[in-house]
Amino acid sequence: MAISDAPALRPGERAIQEAQLEAVPNPAPQRDYRIDISFPEFTCLCPRSGYPDFATIRISYVPDASIVELKALKLYLNRYRGEYIFHEAAVNRVLDDLVALVSPRWMRVSGEFTPRGNMTTVVTAEYQRPGYSLPRLVTASE
Repeated sequence: MAISDAPALRPGERAIQEAQLEAVPNPAPQRDYRIDISFPEFTCLCPRSGYPDFATIRISYVPDASIVELKALKLYLNRYRGEYIFHEAAVNRVLDDLVALVSPRWMRVSGEFTPRGNMTTVVTAEYQRPGYSLPRLVTASE
């Protein structure tokens, strides 16, 4: 098929391209509780070689007034698949974007990147609201 004959974006491609993070109200803002999310299909591109990098992104957080809407998060994370970005930059950007979105009491984002060149990389970034004391549900499992 010639490029000029290529179809418009498929529905999934369009959804990923247009993805916007979305916050929804926390159903239990009066208490501390921990949300753990695992996204095992994260991909991005190495900015030096162009080779694909694969990772599991793990997000843990204690919400305040808002929580992350999961479908929007999935589509947002899929946007990285065509982006040239270092592992460290990807994990820190995800953390920054999520903190800006939901203003959690505490949040941790880690990326466990699959071996390439016989080396596994794990990048972890964390945010804690100033003055907030971590509850046992965070410190007991670490």
